[in-house]
Amino acid sequence: MKAWKIVVPALLVVCAPIMTQAEEPELDELFYYLGTTIVDNLESLGLSDAEKQQVGKGVTDALDGTAENFDETVFGPAIRDLGVRRMAALAEREITASDAYLTEMAAETGAIKTSSGLIYQELEAGSGAQPTRDSTIRAHYHGTLRDGTVFDSSVDRGEPLTIGLGQVIPCWTEGIALMRIGGKAKLTCPSGIAYGERGQGQIAPNAALTFEVELLDIIG
Repeated sequence: MKAWKIVVPALLVVCAPIMTQAEEPELDELFYYLGTTIVDNLESLGLSDAEKQQVGKGVTDALDGTAENFDETVFGPAIRDLGVRRMAALAEREITASDAYLTEMAAETGAIKTSSGLIYQELEAGSGAQPTRDSTIRAHYHGTLRDGTVFDSSVDRGEPLTIGLGQVIPCWTEGIALMRIGGKAKLTCPSGIAYGERGQGQIAPNAALTFEVELLDIIG
């Protein structure tokens, strides 16, 4: 089995959105994007420089039709086992790094740490009503990983989020219920009240996250 084929099904999902004619990329950009998407699917393996070279050689040889033939029944399970081991190691490293990050954030001026581990920091006081944990709210937010990478942002999309506080991660349910309309706050979330041991998308297992939230309105 040629290793590069393992990631192909994921590409079908990533490439699914239909572009308008005005948004259609140049062909060279499209193939460059294809290459970056393959790498995205390999990130969890934490490849060394030597391993990256082997992956690159495998892709090149496969495209040239000169790749070796491998026994799928042997190499398929082996690559899956490798992924499991590498993900477990990544999760352990993330625990240590996230603990250090949480300690740093808790030491910031005005930060309050609650019993759940949420670190709440008011950035701008609101003067309106305060939601309950059952409220539906409208808010702008900017979500970042501990290294500052933006993983989700309604601000960047230019479209506020309307959602019930019973439908979000516990960090949001608790943190936004502390705010008032018109206020802004920074919520730093330990993984236990965010996405936990499984992670999601760019969010690694056991990852601490930070959200800057502006509460625009309470819908109900």
